[in-house]
Amino acid sequence: MTGQITLIEGRQVKLTNLEKLLWPEEYTKAHLIRYYLEMAPYILPHIHNRPVVMKRYPDGITGEYFYQKECPDYAPEWIRTHPVEHSEKTINYIVCNDSATLAWLANNACIEIHAWLAKTDDLARPDLAVIDLDPAEGASFRDTLDIALLARKALEEFGLESFPKTSGASGLHLFIPLEPSYSWQEVTGAMKYVAELIARIYPQKATIERKVERRPRGVVYIDYLQNGRGKTMAFQYGLRPLPGAPVSTPLLWEEIEKGDIMPVKFNLKTIFQRLDSMGDVYGRLLNLRQRLDSLLKTAKK
Repeated sequence: MTGQITLIEGRQVKLTNLEKLLWPEEYTKAHLIRYYLEMAPYILPHIHNRPVVMKRYPDGITGEYFYQKECPDYAPEWIRTHPVEHSEKTINYIVCNDSATLAWLANNACIEIHAWLAKTDDLARPDLAVIDLDPAEGASFRDTLDIALLARKALEEFGLESFPKTSGASGLHLFIPLEPSYSWQEVTGAMKYVAELIARIYPQKATIERKVERRPRGVVYIDYLQNGRGKTMAFQYGLRPLPGAPVSTPLLWEEIEKGDIMPVKFNLKTIFQRLDSMGDVYGRLLNLRQRLDSLLKTAKK
């Protein structure tokens, strides 16, 4: 395999097949690598010390893809890994704390980088909770925004601030930063209570039904199960394997209230202009630590 050696932060990174089209008629692997290198100052603080899962598209977004948890044998020795015990085996996850690792992941056609909701210093206690809003057939993006506003209000009743972002597709994610002192079961239970509350308040437009075929048309699925141990999320500023190379983009609640958001407008071409004008609107999330005590107490009742 031909390639070139590039020095990134003192690390030698071999880049290969840079002309390969990953988004047909639009972007190559070179575009992918350049994007993640330029976005590194915004991405790395959020995935710091988190085990990551690679979602790889060796033949581009129209080809087969696969998830890869285990760090491959051919990875450079400077790639940091962290062993995690699972029921069947121990997996050595990659930990992406630097631009060289980010570029290496991109060179492996890793379009999506998924990360744990806990950090390596304590994988038993997540420091993030998430509510994943996924519109069913017949539901509009406006419906998803409305459910997001309900979720925000419900969380605020328990003193919790949430941070919305586009999924990069048709949904929304709400990230809730936590003090890492709660188990996975407690965090899942807390988010389940919020999801059930919203579904009861607005059953015409919200559901917690897991099976797609059982969901009523036109509702938004509130997924709280993403908070389980070992689950991963597409983090902010990650690219998605869809036409136009959309980006999972942090939003202001004021934008959701206005309702004039079009997720396709946030993409590989436009995201840097947004960052230049607004900065990282998820910046505060990095240092915010919130407690679930009030929510857990109510949920137990």
